[in-house]
Amino acid sequence: MLAYPILVTALTCYLLGNLNGSVFASLLHNDDVRRHGSGNAGLTNFIRNYGAKSSLMVIAVDGGKAILACLTARLIFAPYGYALEGTVLGGLCVMLGHDFPALLGFKGGKGILSGVFVALLIDWRIALLILAVFLAAYLLTQYVSLGSVLAAFAFGVGFVIFHHDNPLVLAGGLIMSLLTLYMHRGNISRLLKGQERKTNLLGKGKKQQ
Repeated sequence: MLAYPILVTALTCYLLGNLNGSVFASLLHNDDVRRHGSGNAGLTNFIRNYGAKSSLMVIAVDGGKAILACLTARLIFAPYGYALEGTVLGGLCVMLGHDFPALLGFKGGKGILSGVFVALLIDWRIALLILAVFLAAYLLTQYVSLGSVLAAFAFGVGFVIFHHDNPLVLAGGLIMSLLTLYMHRGNISRLLKGQERKTNLLGKGKKQQ
């Protein structure tokens, strides 16, 4: 009975995830963010190259697609009594689309920005937890990657704390947490070796100086 809603939700939300804010915003500069810096189509690499002022479009697109995906999934599954589970499925699929976008050659971002908005739609307490962890780590060290890795870990912890009684929701949350940690495996390696770069999230960017 749920096979069709699951398929529609998964495909719709995955395709929404393909809409990459960093790539779109860099096109407004007649450029492609993936040609610069780390080559990643994420917010951090965008800010390093184009500056914080230009990042509002990235936040709007990546946040907007996550919200739209989760709300669409919730509407699809609500009549079946699985609104929360549907929201989690939508969140997972939009993050997969963001990380591995078929329309962009499977070269996307790492999912932290979209993940914050996904968490907000699922449970505001988890969103607050990961934002607090990220900000604390970043402000203390200036390492965006460290904040992102700890926030991804806190994402999973939040689901364990607040949704341990719902196996489907818990599983979805843990998968998203592990997915984000996997996307940051290179950063983790560089952090452990002391080779990671610090980032000024309020900077002008190389191409704006």
